[in-house]
Amino acid sequence: MSPTDPQTISEAIGNDHKALDQYADNIKSAQSIEDKTKWRNQLTWALARHAISEELTMYPAMEKHLGEEGLQLTNTDREQHQAVKEDLYKLQSLSPSTAEFTPLLDRLLTDLHDHIAHEVNEDMPRLEEKLSRAESKALAQSFERTKMITPTRSHPSAPNRPYFESFAAMLAAPIDRFRDLLTAFPDKEEVAEKHRSVL
Repeated sequence: MSPTDPQTISEAIGNDHKALDQYADNIKSAQSIEDKTKWRNQLTWALARHAISEELTMYPAMEKHLGEEGLQLTNTDREQHQAVKEDLYKLQSLSPSTAEFTPLLDRLLTDLHDHIAHEVNEDMPRLEEKLSRAESKALAQSFERTKMITPTRSHPSAPNRPYFESFAAMLAAPIDRFRDLLTAFPDKEEVAEKHRSVL
């Protein structure tokens, strides 16, 4: 993909997956509780937005283009997302200094990597086969735009199907974004540097 050629949906989601792994690695390698907390917050912010954006853009596209097979695949995806959201909900307010933090982070990453494997091996090849390159790029743009308006924290009890999820997200997002103003994150240059190193 060149800088002037927009990414496909597989590329957009794959790039998010790489960034999520980098944020998790940064939590593990950070030397201070303060830095671990900042990277935990970054992981929470990115993963919450990623999951909801998939549910609002990619999953409806799979159901539309793949029919019954798409519905079965997205049901599996939603179950996997629910496990990730529940882990993330606990992790997002847990101090890295606690004994529970690292095992919970490891469980979240195991659940997340199981889900990523399902997307890479099952979802994305089937969906990309049904989409033209232009349709895939348009879906990727929708996915990226949706991340700008979704909640930035995990809400595992919220609905996870379009229309109901959209409404719940619109209610939660402003509160999450206000809380983000009071939350420590890595500085933008540090995040940008980490992005360049994985892409």
